[in-house]
Amino acid sequence: MKNVKIKIEANVSTSLQIVWSFWTDPKHITQWNFASETWRCPWATNDLKVGGKFCAKMEAKDGSFGFELIGIYDEVVLHKRLAYTMEDGRKVVTDFQNQGSFIKIVTIFDAEKENSEELQKAGWQAILDNFKRYAEKSSRSDDRSA
Repeated sequence: MKNVKIKIEANVSTSLQIVWSFWTDPKHITQWNFASETWRCPWATNDLKVGGKFCAKMEAKDGSFGFELIGIYDEVVLHKRLAYTMEDGRKVVTDFQNQGSFIKIVTIFDAEKENSEELQKAGWQAILDNFKRYAEKSSRSDDRSA
C-alpha cells in the first residue's frame, strides 16, 4: 500500500538566504520547531549533507510528552530543496521557491498511520506557520542572522 502524501505550504516575506539559514541552523531551529506555545524544541543538530543526520527534540513544556524527530538527508540542493527519510521510513521533501518578494516553502510528507491526515496536516502546518512568523520577525529585527 502506497503512503498518502500530505502537502503544506507558506509564503515567507524575507530573503532566500535568511529562509535557508533559519530552516537549517540548529540555533534557529530551536526557536520555531514546535506547533504551539505549549511545546518547545530545546535542542537540534543538523549535518546538512546527503547521508547526513538531523535530530530535533520536541517536547511539551510541562514535560508530559516528548520525542526526537530524526531523519537522514536523501537530497540537499542549496537554497532549493531538502529531502529526507525519517526513522520509520516515511519521506519528506521541502522545496524553497524564490518568488521575488517572498519565498514559497512547500513540504510534501508521507502520512503516518496513527493519526488522521487532517490532524497531521494541521500539526505540520502549525510548525511551518511558526517558522514563517519567526523568520519574518527575526529577519526584520536582525539581518545579521542570515
